[in-house]
Amino acid sequence: MPDRAPRSVDRQLPTEESKDLVALVHDIIEREIAPSAAEEEEAGHFPRQLFTLLSESGLLGLPYDSVHGGGDQPYEVYLQVLEELAAARLTVGLGVSVHSLACHALAGYGTKEQQAEYLPAMLSGGLLGAYCLSEPASGSDAASLRTRAVRDGGDWVISGTKAWITHGGIADFYTVLARTGEEGARGITAFLVPGDAPGLNAASPEKKMGMKGSPTAQLHFDGVRVADGRRIGEEGQGFAIALSALDSGRLGIAACAIGLAQAALDEAVEYATGRRQFGRPIADFQGLRFLLADMATRIEAGRALYLTAARLRDAGKPFSQQAAMAKLFCTDTAMQVAVDAVQVLGGYGYTADFPVERFMREAKVLQIVEGTNQIQRMVIARHLAGPETR
Repeated sequence: MPDRAPRSVDRQLPTEESKDLVALVHDIIEREIAPSAAEEEEAGHFPRQLFTLLSESGLLGLPYDSVHGGGDQPYEVYLQVLEELAAARLTVGLGVSVHSLACHALAGYGTKEQQAEYLPAMLSGGLLGAYCLSEPASGSDAASLRTRAVRDGGDWVISGTKAWITHGGIADFYTVLARTGEEGARGITAFLVPGDAPGLNAASPEKKMGMKGSPTAQLHFDGVRVADGRRIGEEGQGFAIALSALDSGRLGIAACAIGLAQAALDEAVEYATGRRQFGRPIADFQGLRFLLADMATRIEAGRALYLTAARLRDAGKPFSQQAAMAKLFCTDTAMQVAVDAVQVLGGYGYTADFPVERFMREAKVLQIVEGTNQIQRMVIARHLAGPETR
């Protein structure tokens, strides 16, 4: 069956402009996303034209400066937009989050000249971005990456393979982390690489459990040449740039997770109030009512947690610990709520006739991307107790 547009959440938005923004998102969801979400996911279709529409509507650059085509929105608002998009279709919400992550390095560490030259097209000019940190043998241990960039006159020549790249093969630009110096975190530098650069090739997309509409692929850099003017930040600063981006990116994943969980809860409530057994709606049975109550409580707690982290970020305060907490709790919540939604629907929940089976498959990846939830626990513990002793 086709997906329904997600129900309206009672949001505490800071301005009339932000309320109008969310209303615009609802309109796009109802017209362009929800009616075809289930069909397109099943077919593995990536909605490239939709991302062009989102860019034209100002939704791909929300947390960035309007001087370069961004939306000047605080993270508190941007994340709630992500939640709405992910509730309608995770491929879209996560895609917007990944694009924002790909813009972070240039927006935060690029020169004024680089920002003026590249950011307008990235934020509101119809381009789509991807973020290249992980490698086949370098996932959680990102500082051990092997892709190398070697200086050649005024250029850099990049060689190596990146893995698990969302939008791999279809992105217009890639933020790439490559080794330019010594082993470890200090020898990594960030680059902005065009999607059509000679020597850059994508492998066939991975065959995934969920999010079939979002292409994930390895990228092979075979002597890809980029000008030094596309180096972002200083040589050796790349890992610090990456960590900064990931703190914000984890909040994006947290918001997407709550959106997915909300969609699963909505389906469960809709089914439970309409399905009758033993002469009455199954929502009348206490065991099921308690299950729905727990699902809703987890969602509200997750939403409050990611918004607290966002408000710290907006205030210019440290938020790394809270970002890790939000990513951990919200993605675990999405998995639990999706599993519970399948249980509420019983046998129907296990079929593709209802979207909750897709939600369950999609929720799993959220516990893995942007740092596994085991990594989030390590980050949180380091803030509490300091680095591990060896």
